[in-house]
Amino acid sequence: MSEIRSSAIPTFSTWTEGEIRQQPDMWLRALQDIETRRAALDAFLRPVLAQENLKIIFTGAGTSAFIGDIIVPWLSPRLDAQLAAIPTTDIVTNPADYLPQDRPVLLVSFARSGNSPESVAAVSLTNQCVPHCHHLIITCNEGGALCRHENHGGNAFVLLMPPETNDRGFAMTSSISSMMAGGLAVFAPDEINAARFASLAARCRDIITSLGDFSAGPFGEMPYRRVAYLGSGCLQGVAREASLKVLELTAGQVAAFYDSPVGFRHGPKSLVNDETLVVVFISAHPYTRLYDLDLLTELRRDKQAMRVVAISAQRNAIVEEGEHIYIPGGGDVNDIELAFCFLIYAQIFALTQSVKAGITPDSPSVNGTVNRVVQGVVIHPWVG
Repeated sequence: MSEIRSSAIPTFSTWTEGEIRQQPDMWLRALQDIETRRAALDAFLRPVLAQENLKIIFTGAGTSAFIGDIIVPWLSPRLDAQLAAIPTTDIVTNPADYLPQDRPVLLVSFARSGNSPESVAAVSLTNQCVPHCHHLIITCNEGGALCRHENHGGNAFVLLMPPETNDRGFAMTSSISSMMAGGLAVFAPDEINAARFASLAARCRDIITSLGDFSAGPFGEMPYRRVAYLGSGCLQGVAREASLKVLELTAGQVAAFYDSPVGFRHGPKSLVNDETLVVVFISAHPYTRLYDLDLLTELRRDKQAMRVVAISAQRNAIVEEGEHIYIPGGGDVNDIELAFCFLIYAQIFALTQSVKAGITPDSPSVNGTVNRVVQGVVIHPWVG
């Protein structure tokens, strides 16, 4: 089977497209900005990270919450603390379940606008429930509520992403990936920094260039009604975000799901039919990749899906037995770097599906029931 290649046909231009295209440049700017503030950041973090029994909670609402899902598996073995990815939407409803009173907490809040009610409430609840807490706020909006001093005391540090990453389009694209890069650089500066990230940015520019005007999309032009994204470890977080992008930008016209390749067999595989696209994110780790390839072979053998596509950095005979995409630049890449590459493909696919469905990607919810900044949330006082 041949490698999938896309051909450019008509052109469309939206904020969402521009925000997808700008990402490699935004990552490098974000990392350079962090390096400029490194001394102040370290002065804040050093005593916090030195605390015994520290719990670091990575949080956010919606797509911002998935940043924790993606970066926590990679960061956990690198930090001497307990790391957890917990959405603000869980913290505000069940603070006693997630905010320990008997140990110090660093709450790392990711937010595009910084105006989601749950994001602001999670900071306030942590201050209320945790005697020894600090906040690292990573956001794309200088004017957001999370940046205003009245929402927290002197126990917080704010990192702003480049203003262009405060995506004007409905869906988070450059905002999620830039905050991902920023969050990684904060805690692993020797491995994630502007100099070392330059090659990954160049790789992702090549992906964007290879897909032309985005009109064809990366996974072939077929009438998909369901999409399942599968990934292991940190790539499961990418799969989760990829599925949300399709749901958001098609206003639910294309149903989307995510799972790990091994978990997919335990019931969710039932959703596969002849209208389903299955995308398998192949891990760069040689052990994890064995499981990814096992399921890839099984899905192709089943012949139930409309199309099964593998995306991989490493060349592999099993990958090449069916539809596949190889990441530009070869196989010298790890899974956290692949996360950025795979997000680019998923964002572009969601955009093309939106346009093909006759939907305006920048504002896909015609009836206004789903909004760029969530509305209708009532934050109830916590009296626990």
